[in-house]
Amino acid sequence: MTVPTPPDGQQPVDRTPDDHNPWRPPPPGAPPAPWATYPTAPIPAPQSRNGMGITALVLGIVGVVLGLLIILFWLSWLPALLAMIFGFVGLSQARNGRATNKGMALAGVILGGAGLLAAAGGAVLTITAVKTVADGARAKVKEVKSSASAAEKARHLPFGESYTFENGLKVTVAEPKPYTPDDFVLGHAKGNKAVQVTVKVVNTGTARVEVETGLPEVSDAEGASAELLIDGSGRQKVITGYVLPGKEAVGKYAFSLPPDAADRIEVEFSPDAMRWKDAYWSGPTH
Repeated sequence: MTVPTPPDGQQPVDRTPDDHNPWRPPPPGAPPAPWATYPTAPIPAPQSRNGMGITALVLGIVGVVLGLLIILFWLSWLPALLAMIFGFVGLSQARNGRATNKGMALAGVILGGAGLLAAAGGAVLTITAVKTVADGARAKVKEVKSSASAAEKARHLPFGESYTFENGLKVTVAEPKPYTPDDFVLGHAKGNKAVQVTVKVVNTGTARVEVETGLPEVSDAEGASAELLIDGSGRQKVITGYVLPGKEAVGKYAFSLPPDAADRIEVEFSPDAMRWKDAYWSGPTH
């Protein structure tokens, strides 16, 4: 069938115009159709992570302050150590651009190191002080023991030597002598060995001093006590009353020793047993 040709300048009614054909390639030299663009939201900038640096700085300050207080050195090492850890983390974040407070992080590291040094110094000072106090206490105890030992040794003398008590009384016990009791005697069994003990007390002070206990105690070297012997001879004398300055008092006492007593005896005497410890004199018997 032949399609009628329309008049000049008109398109056939059943044909699509060339410029409305979507599949028709663009004519030569025509610009490409632009792609449709859509509005997009702006990408937010990454937030700075400055918390590590701030924490390091605060902990470093705390560590240094506690370290300067020597008695609290044992509390300073932990915040100082944490300050260094957080400070290094903060420096790492600053190098990677995730933090902007590099100075705070660095200050935290420095202060943390100073806090650790202060804690170590406080520990050394404390240990040194404790050691000094302990050594002083041990030396004092040793001195006291040595003094007590020396004082104890000074109170043990041979017969014939003198010991001066703190009240100024100088006491001398002479070497015991054999003693022969008379017929009327108490405290002396037949076969026992009797000895006479002479005690001299001199007042070396400036005031009179009372002799509260003027009776000595006698025992043999094995610790067996000798019995006080009393007879009617009148040769015995007990020291009683006051001793004036520069004056002396002499006491004479007789004791009965068992026949199996050791050859050495010990005499124990104090002018006031309630206040002054006894002094001891010892030696052989004759």
